[in-house]
Amino acid sequence: MHNIDLEIHKTTLPNGVQILTKTLPQFHSVSMGVWVNVGARDESSIESGLSHFIEHMIFKGTTRRSGYQIAKEFDAIGGNTNAFTTMENTCYYAKVIETHLATMVDILTDIFLNSLFEKKEIERERLVILQEIGMVEDAPDEFVHQMAGEAFWGDNPLGRSILGNRQNVVSVNADMVKDFFQRLYQPERMVISAAGNFDHEHFINLVAPAFESIRSGNHFPERLTPHGRFLINLKHRDLEQTHLCIATNGLSVNDPRRYAFSLINTILGGNMSSRLFQEIRERRGLAYAIYSFMSSHIDIGMFGVYAGIAPDSVYETTRLILNEIRRIKNEPVSSAELTAAKEFTKGSLLLSAESVDNQMVRLAQNEINFQRHVPLAEVIEKIEAVSVQDILELASTLFQSEQLTLTVLGPSGDPKSFEELLHL
Repeated sequence: MHNIDLEIHKTTLPNGVQILTKTLPQFHSVSMGVWVNVGARDESSIESGLSHFIEHMIFKGTTRRSGYQIAKEFDAIGGNTNAFTTMENTCYYAKVIETHLATMVDILTDIFLNSLFEKKEIERERLVILQEIGMVEDAPDEFVHQMAGEAFWGDNPLGRSILGNRQNVVSVNADMVKDFFQRLYQPERMVISAAGNFDHEHFINLVAPAFESIRSGNHFPERLTPHGRFLINLKHRDLEQTHLCIATNGLSVNDPRRYAFSLINTILGGNMSSRLFQEIRERRGLAYAIYSFMSSHIDIGMFGVYAGIAPDSVYETTRLILNEIRRIKNEPVSSAELTAAKEFTKGSLLLSAESVDNQMVRLAQNEINFQRHVPLAEVIEKIEAVSVQDILELASTLFQSEQLTLTVLGPSGDPKSFEELLHL
């Protein structure tokens, strides 16, 4: 197989900022991300939502550019830029054609290091974020996932919404934003990654002068590891459909068994030939949308199943989902089914490698999670090595009745009727 992990370089600045690049001369574009290993789980209860608020504020004006100028300059070079916040990371990224690399670096560096966090802009953005919270609450297929995280993780920060709550968003002020940014955006928690058609040394010369000036902040808050719990969480809402999430134990992002875990997800509900899709949608017609998912963090994880169904099918669908989870922990999967899951997973991985954006993301995530580059060949080798016995042992270890939550949004029924079902 062609080695698509060649031309990877890493430079560590004196203050701890990591810079990783991957040269891909076959492309005409460059994707760059400024990553901070800070997210929603690093916030106190009164700070909940601040990481996401800062993500919005970064684009609202610097000492050199107004928010309009930032947008206009990116548009003028045909580039795109955005940001996202997760439970553990925040990323500010952009993509341009190779000839505009210097301009992209200049703008991204400026907004990251020189944002003003002005009071008037905070007042404006507060309204935008309140609308974003409302938009999620109006989308039951999204909101039920937020509810499921809260049900499973309880009062741990992993159980909160990344967006924060309305009360917190209303109370955010400029001093809170600046304090959080200065305190937690520490250089040793920063990774700059870039992939595409450019030279590593040239990129270092563009990036290093600005980022090596960042000084270390104060002590970083400890991340508290929660444990999943047993809970039935029913929230009635007048909807045409009922939305449900079943959550149970998962794995941390760096657990050695993660390859088997990924294959379990694929077999259960990761594609159209998966057990849940075939049983619940194709054979019984109970759902249009049915899938399983993994939510993995640095120390812990969650496995879940989502379905959107008719209100009178909630009990039956819940029963069928639990049957499939129970079956995979008690009965060996066939070698043919495991082989098909491996081919699907490898194919998805290799196809994603053809995107400079995905290559940029992978560079940073490997550094943050593993402190090293993990070659695709190594990942594929680990996937190939997973056995039928590995799947059976991991499923029987993970899926336990004591850590099992059912979250239902919409017309449902008597909670007591579900109690007899919720056992693995």
